[in-house]
Amino acid sequence: MISHKLKNIFIFSIPVFIAHGLEEYFTGLYNNDWSIQFISGFLESMSTPQAIFLVFQIMLWLALVVFALLIISEKWRLRLMVIPGLVYIFELYHILKSVSVAGYYPGLITSLLFPVIAVFFWVELIRNYKNA
Repeated sequence: MISHKLKNIFIFSIPVFIAHGLEEYFTGLYNNDWSIQFISGFLESMSTPQAIFLVFQIMLWLALVVFALLIISEKWRLRLMVIPGLVYIFELYHILKSVSVAGYYPGLITSLLFPVIAVFFWVELIRNYKNA
């Protein structure tokens, strides 16, 4: 069973993710980051409506798979919590990139919160696994 503490840590991270996404958007991460440029390269040959439709469909399919796993069992709910845990760690990328460019890299300011969230989250997630 997922503890209230783990749920609260995850819920606390949602506004941080929103702020982080807005920081990335307003500071032009989409123009600077190789991974965004790599992914968007597949969409460049499509019209804007076609690309939006494809991205929407893929996101819908992923959401449906996640919803299915959520209703299968409590164990799957706990297993799915690994995904945000990995994302918290992945967000270290902004900090490492800022160090490598010796300056600001889009998303840096809000990404500084993710290592703190990650520590609390992973400690509680591991505790939940041990109790499951």
